[in-house]
Amino acid sequence: MEKYTLPELPYDYNELEPHIDEATLRVHHLGHHAAYTKKLNAALKDIVEILRNNEQIPDKWRTDVINNGGGFVNHALYWATMSPNPKSEPRTPTGKIGDLIDKSHGNFSMFKQWFDEQVNSMFGSGYTWLCQDVTSGFLTILNMGNQESPVAYRLNPVLVIDLWEHAFYLKHQNKRPGYVHSWWHLVDWERVNELLEWWQNQNIHDEL
Repeated sequence: MEKYTLPELPYDYNELEPHIDEATLRVHHLGHHAAYTKKLNAALKDIVEILRNNEQIPDKWRTDVINNGGGFVNHALYWATMSPNPKSEPRTPTGKIGDLIDKSHGNFSMFKQWFDEQVNSMFGSGYTWLCQDVTSGFLTILNMGNQESPVAYRLNPVLVIDLWEHAFYLKHQNKRPGYVHSWWHLVDWERVNELLEWWQNQNIHDEL
């Protein structure tokens, strides 16, 4: 069976500075994401399909699959929707994601406020997600704890912020709001559009 490998980042470890520091990114990617990848390879084929149907996983494996499979996919999505922005230039959604945000939340400012409120309400470790409902096509923002994945609820995740402390603690210590403020400068809306299109076009047996 072909094993999952740690995806390479689409940028160098120092290129998300000053928003995410090189030391944090190295530990996050080479430590945490690599560990999920290693553990994931124990018993997986198509992780997206498995996470979609996790209720069918035998009890003795379900927790490990959700934790490590979710950790693998969630991190891959987190890296994929960021890009370097050393001058901290403002970024706003364009194209289809921009249209969907305006339709669901009125405008980007209102959307961002709603997203930040969800982030601030997140207790403990987990992620805040922007997802498209596969049935209605509407966008939804939700929090999920630990390594749970939105794909288990028939949602297509298109943007995510990692709220585990290892994502920001070296630079921001326990000040999560500072990390969130910096993260907005890294969101690459063109890549979000690409991910939105990928979900719409993919075969459910394809891998990330």
